[in-house]
Amino acid sequence: MKKEYEKELYFKKHLDCLYFYSKHIKEISLFIKNKEIATKIHIPPNGVFLRRGSKDEPLFVEELNEKSLNEKFFDLRTKMKRAEAIEQHVLTKTQEKIWLYFPPNKPVEFFYATNGEHPNKPIERIFIDLDRKDISTEKAKIVAKALVEEIKNDKEFNKLLKFKIQVLSTGSSYHVYLLLNKLISHDFYEKYISYSKNEEVPCFLSKWAKIISQKTNIPVSGGHEKTKNVIILDPSGTPSGKLARVPFSVHVKDNKIDGIAELVEL
Repeated sequence: MKKEYEKELYFKKHLDCLYFYSKHIKEISLFIKNKEIATKIHIPPNGVFLRRGSKDEPLFVEELNEKSLNEKFFDLRTKMKRAEAIEQHVLTKTQEKIWLYFPPNKPVEFFYATNGEHPNKPIERIFIDLDRKDISTEKAKIVAKALVEEIKNDKEFNKLLKFKIQVLSTGSSYHVYLLLNKLISHDFYEKYISYSKNEEVPCFLSKWAKIISQKTNIPVSGGHEKTKNVIILDPSGTPSGKLARVPFSVHVKDNKIDGIAELVEL
């Protein structure tokens, strides 16, 4: 974890990931825009609890504003439990909801609904997760850079879509985003992006994976499942109803924060 972020994770010596996120909420909001958020709450020794708008009261990134995330609110979180604060009527309804999603003194990873919480909505961004499993982060970076180059240079693909590319380093691997100028349908995604082992006509993802493998000598494949010694290009987090990590989300392994996600230039 980068040292410049360590102090931001604590409010008055209490671990509060929400306090850290509040310091970067403008950048997070610019990236995810009007999306329902979700959180993965780690509860030692091995518990993980997911909060999201499809099963809890929806929380939107715009609700995490300066009015809600004030010093009084963070100070309350060091002194009492959420139930006690609600009973004493010292929270707004928005703050009650925020506290539910971001409890203090727990490692909390920050996600959002990539293209909206509920299935079958139009797609405004394509999300490709690089799953590296047993391959080094250095090789994952090489593949991420090669993927961006292939996407930019694919004339056929660029005739179909206009987009802006952004890359997120998760602290463990990389996410490549295509932020689209126009919405596409789920059928378009299934035809041109989604990967299947039994493709009659290879999708663009399969094409890019094959070229990258040849150019880098690093095994790369499209897919949805982790595979040993192969970097998987996985677009399955794209459709509405799926979640993705936001910039500045902590990355948690074995109940410990071991990285911070950041937008990067490759």
